[in-house]
Amino acid sequence: MGLVCGPAGSPSGVLLRAGEILSGHEWAHKHRPTARNDRELAKGPARLATALGIDRRLNGIDVCAGPQSQMAILTGAPAPADQVLSGPRTGVGGEGATHPYRFWIDGDPTVSPYRAHTPRRRKSDAPSDAT
Repeated sequence: MGLVCGPAGSPSGVLLRAGEILSGHEWAHKHRPTARNDRELAKGPARLATALGIDRRLNGIDVCAGPQSQMAILTGAPAPADQVLSGPRTGVGGEGATHPYRFWIDGDPTVSPYRAHTPRRRKSDAPSDAT
């Protein structure tokens, strides 16, 4: 699930990759009946959106518009600064691998595991069997 964070034409946004369902577990399980437990409900971007009932019908809504919006981002208790870790985005190589674009709370069980970028081999790069 992505949130655009800037004006139109400005490429800025936040990708929400996971979350913890704090209330409404029964409702979330109804949307994600295959989740084996509460921890799995929103572990990963597609699971998060599905558990929250978010689909393409909500594309383009203003989550900062207040009560008239179909969805809102609310403030809560911030995580202690020493528990917020950062690193490169999962699966991003090159120069992007050196920037801390990924943030998470240390030890949070809903955080998807980090996967380093693995370059894909092109057919032209593959070893030839011809002798």
